[in-house]
Amino acid sequence: MRPMNTKLHITATRAFPLVMTVLFLALANTSRAAAPGIKGTSFNLTAQASFISQPDGAMIYSWGYGCADTSSVTFVPAMPNNNCPRMQVPGPTLIVTENTQFTVTLANGLPAAAGNTSILFPGLQLISTSGGAPGLLTQEATATSPVTYTLKALSPGTRAYYSGTRGDLQIEMGLYGAVIVLPASPPSCPARNFNAETVTETDYRLSTAAYDHPATCYDREYLFQFSEIDPHIHRQALAQAGNTCPAGVTSGCMNVTTEPYRPTYYMINGRSMPDDMDTNYAAEYPHQPYNGNPHMHPGEQVLLRIVGTGRWQHPFHEHGNHVRILGRDGNLILSQTDATKLAGPLLFTTTTTPGLAMDGIFYWTGRGLNWDVFGHDANHDPGCTPDANGYYTAASGAPLTAPNYYEWCQDHLKALEKAPFGDVAAGGPATLPDSNILTNGAWYAGSPYLGPDATIRAVGTTGTTPPSGKNVNPPTTEAGFAFMWHSHNEREITTNDVFPGGMMMMMLVDPRAFVIDESN
Repeated sequence: MRPMNTKLHITATRAFPLVMTVLFLALANTSRAAAPGIKGTSFNLTAQASFISQPDGAMIYSWGYGCADTSSVTFVPAMPNNNCPRMQVPGPTLIVTENTQFTVTLANGLPAAAGNTSILFPGLQLISTSGGAPGLLTQEATATSPVTYTLKALSPGTRAYYSGTRGDLQIEMGLYGAVIVLPASPPSCPARNFNAETVTETDYRLSTAAYDHPATCYDREYLFQFSEIDPHIHRQALAQAGNTCPAGVTSGCMNVTTEPYRPTYYMINGRSMPDDMDTNYAAEYPHQPYNGNPHMHPGEQVLLRIVGTGRWQHPFHEHGNHVRILGRDGNLILSQTDATKLAGPLLFTTTTTPGLAMDGIFYWTGRGLNWDVFGHDANHDPGCTPDANGYYTAASGAPLTAPNYYEWCQDHLKALEKAPFGDVAAGGPATLPDSNILTNGAWYAGSPYLGPDATIRAVGTTGTTPPSGKNVNPPTTEAGFAFMWHSHNEREITTNDVFPGGMMMMMLVDPRAFVIDESN
């Protein structure tokens, strides 16, 4: 796939200064994602009430699924601080294997006034149900009788799960989650030895491919669930949570008005920006364990697992490149004339509608920008021998630890700056601000380049940027690019009408020599 790098990352500074080429120590060293969840063939969940937090300090009364019992599941990938609280938003990510039967047992711990609850699994084969009581769409869990769903996934891919009982209220309150179905026999993918790159980088993929197809191999993966909150609905539910139902009515007597619908909180994986850039399982978000902060090296195939929940459509834009869609709702999109080739679209925004899930590949190399993103000059020229595709890779003699591994060699030694402050050769198309007078403080490193010692090459031997007087990241270890990923619905990048917030995060791109630690 040819990358469509239509925007220089530095141009985004007009909209949001943090998107300049930066050294993101605070983000890059603490914010990882991967796709954490629980894997097994028997899942025991409880629907319960608690409060989730928002960046404006609000605590929102919500309902969510949590683990009633974890004895039959494994936390994957193996990360420190794995936990499954008794209630979380979104619910635990259920990781299963294609064509393998599994069960989900749901207990009802909601307030009696909320009534019964249930789970729908669109796109999965429902084999049987037991326990509970009949409901409009599926068998429901009562306060005294759990329900067990026996299911099977007939194809790999990402799916949604959510309440099938009074969806206008219960899904809004937080009763939703994701199912990741792994291929039963993943195809043989090109070997990629993470430990050959550095001694500490670990492979946290759930599989080597998203589907049973060699064109769906990937190097990293991230799960993003989009949802919104109308606090007026949640306040009504809280006010009625302790209600005693009338005589003869044992449960389900809440009278919550869900229209008109006016959400003011917009979330990725249950958190809003900047909370979504904190670590997975962070102690300050006991009921919102999943973050949303992707990270990659140039040239890596990054699998995005995207799920739309709530009521609204969410047009999410990934800066830096389009996203190649592999499949929707577990349906791989293949060419009608050649089944060996994928036929999914390249999307400028991965727009999700309620319940829709998709899998796509994001890819970035710097190709097409027409300047050397690594900032090489005659004094700092590690060489760039192109492989058959034009990149500096192992196939053309590049060591896996080379700072410019996967560089697009056609742009090697091409200057960006017309009049650089440091020692990078002049003559490029852009005039950048002098880092000595730039006042973006610790967020900006003074360098538009990727790779170790890029800041020193850009600003000279002092390597300092006022007003902080020092680099945020050690200039000899990391200089990364940050691409803003955000909703293209402007109100969805606010938190309670305050910008920035909502559905916003950063894709952090680091040179191959920098260790990406996805352990949290």
